[in-house]
Amino acid sequence: MATNRTFTMIKPDATGAGNTGKIIDRIIGAGFSIRAMKWTQLSRQEAEKFYAIHKERPFFGELVDYMTSGPIVAAILEKDNAVEDFRTLIGATDPKQAAEGTIRRDFAESIAANAVHGSDSDENAHNEGFFFFSERERA
Repeated sequence: MATNRTFTMIKPDATGAGNTGKIIDRIIGAGFSIRAMKWTQLSRQEAEKFYAIHKERPFFGELVDYMTSGPIVAAILEKDNAVEDFRTLIGATDPKQAAEGTIRRDFAESIAANAVHGSDSDENAHNEGFFFFSERERA
């Protein structure tokens, strides 16, 4: 059963390019409510823990370097069918293959620097939200 919450991060390439507000406007314009949000910077240890599922992959070190290279905005979003609708809103990982009007098509630099993260399942949305936000912060 689908839940009504998902998790996102606006990544260092997008925050560094000054696109945070534009991306948040797109998210709200698509009908999502922001239930929790924070501007923060991941430490190496936090990035390694968050992306531990990719630890054995050859790109893990580059991913950690990238995700610690600047600030991110973490957020819990709410909407009916949140995970699937948000994945549609952000578009394909490769911005060149992302549909017109999607966040990645409009704001991502590359497959690696793809502007935003969106949870790929209800379970991951729950776990990723808990990684960044205390119970009190998860409105």
